[in-house]
Amino acid sequence: MRYTRFEIARIIGARALQLSLGAPPLLKLSKEELKKSPIEIAKMEFEKGVIPLTVKRKMPKKLEE
Repeated sequence: MRYTRFEIARIIGARALQLSLGAPPLLKLSKEELKKSPIEIAKMEFEKGVIPLTVKRKMPKKLEE
């Protein structure tokens, strides 16, 4: 599934919030990488495809004649 830039921002922001509140990273990170900001860690997780968040899209209803 391809995400829009808004969905990507929402996913990374939600994961960064989790990390800042103490959630463990989903990737094995070196001590140097652990010093990065939660946003940078969330971006790395998103690029690897390990973030367990999904997007639920509402599809428009078909107009009945």
